[in-house]
Amino acid sequence: MKRILAKLILATGLVMVGLMAAQPVHAAELKVLAGGSMTASLKELAPRFERATGHKLNIEFASTPVLIKLATSGPFDVGVVPHDVMQDAAARAAFAAGPTIDIARVGYGVAVRAGSAKPDVSTPAALKETLLKAQSLALLPESAAGAYVLKTFDRLGIADAIKAKIKPQPTPAQIPQAVANGDAELGVFLMNVLVAPGVELAGPFPAELQQDLVFTGAVAAASKEAEAAKAFIDYLKTPEAVGVIKAKGMAPG
Repeated sequence: MKRILAKLILATGLVMVGLMAAQPVHAAELKVLAGGSMTASLKELAPRFERATGHKLNIEFASTPVLIKLATSGPFDVGVVPHDVMQDAAARAAFAAGPTIDIARVGYGVAVRAGSAKPDVSTPAALKETLLKAQSLALLPESAAGAYVLKTFDRLGIADAIKAKIKPQPTPAQIPQAVANGDAELGVFLMNVLVAPGVELAGPFPAELQQDLVFTGAVAAASKEAEAAKAFIDYLKTPEAVGVIKAKGMAPG
């Protein structure tokens, strides 16, 4: 009788182990804060990550000032944000201590409407002349990238002269749209954003004025899904993700 009871207990235990093993891995729902210029890359990569892991991503794309507010005012799990966000002390404190992980970088350029003559932007002098001749310029001033563009105008000594020509856009994607629609003659922003239907890249900023905007990844200090959040950052460094980042006009890391 004891042997039969022991066998029953063992069998029951094995069934329980089997059921436990068959349970799906915990699927987390992650709130992601991301720079607006990462939109094309992350919109393609998010579904792939979700299929591979079972986790769900809710991504909020925003400019640097808005990302700082979001990081300091509400719960989130992970960020893929411009380095400029991390330079704000309060925002940096919202992320876990330790080094961040650089995900992608991209430089600046000038775009024109598809089919238009491409102006010379190869030297600081040529870029200055092109900007002064343009009737209007589309960009997103309220962003880390926009701030650098405005700084470049200042370095060229034309900030006041072209101030009235600037047509601010609410999102990165609307910069090339404004150029394609004829609402602005030039788009001046990150080059990956300017690779879009209806526009053509006239060229990158000259080397003397060029600078990469770097997007870095970090887990939120208060995230309850830190393991899944880290898995997302790790995924963005895989060959699959790097391939997509390159295809969208950015350089990895």
